[in-house]
Amino acid sequence: MRESLRSALQRAAAMLGAAGIEGAERDARALLAHVMKMDRALINAHLDDPIEPSQSHGLDQAVAMRVNHRPVSHITGMRAFWNHDFLVNADVLDPRPDTETLVALALEGQFDTVLDLGTGSGVLAISLADERPNVRVVASDISERALDVARRNAGRIGVAERIRFVHSDWFDNISGRFDLIVSNPPYIAADEMADLSPDVAKWEPRLALTPEGDGLEAYRRIAARLAGFLNPGGRAMVEIGYRQADSVKTIFTNAGYADISVIRDMNNRDRVVAIG
Repeated sequence: MRESLRSALQRAAAMLGAAGIEGAERDARALLAHVMKMDRALINAHLDDPIEPSQSHGLDQAVAMRVNHRPVSHITGMRAFWNHDFLVNADVLDPRPDTETLVALALEGQFDTVLDLGTGSGVLAISLADERPNVRVVASDISERALDVARRNAGRIGVAERIRFVHSDWFDNISGRFDLIVSNPPYIAADEMADLSPDVAKWEPRLALTPEGDGLEAYRRIAARLAGFLNPGGRAMVEIGYRQADSVKTIFTNAGYADISVIRDMNNRDRVVAIG
């Protein structure tokens, strides 16, 4: 007699729980939906259905990867952000819901041109292009592999024709001026890396997590050259670590900017510094 989805789900959750994985039942459900090629919201309606032996084996493999702290998004290859599911892998930062704060803030204003510095998987550039069909976007990254992921996401979501991807170390290979400049740069200090969860430390690219040192170098580099790329009346927005607001504000103040504000995320933590 074949195993039911209910039994498979319970078994997967138990294995994850025994391994100390937080949210074991949630992750088990996501992995089961993945191997079944089923929307996870539909799992409950099919709990008494049988699972094929090949699918049961696939679930065991997925659970084994999760036990090794591989993120669910890396196992399924997808991560939900804003209005779409994005391709993700070990070459890009796994987008967090907190970063949607920056998208929402950007959409409060008008803009025709956007520069996304350090685009990673492309979630900021693509989400903004998707929301504003007439805008033109430049998305840059120092990692060619990250740019490959971003290009694939732009193609899947249907905005590739309006985004130009540039291999660049911050502003180095960028030309022109923009109404809106956004960035979610690496901001974890080197001495904080040891405190990261294994899900992050083992599987996400260090280059996307930390600039080393005190974690603020990306802000210094952006602030130093921002004026040369921002249109008059334009805005810039950078994501920050929740304890970095004062430091980042000081960096931009010292660079000559006066109109600086801090916006909090859904957890009421400082998350975005906006200039202009």
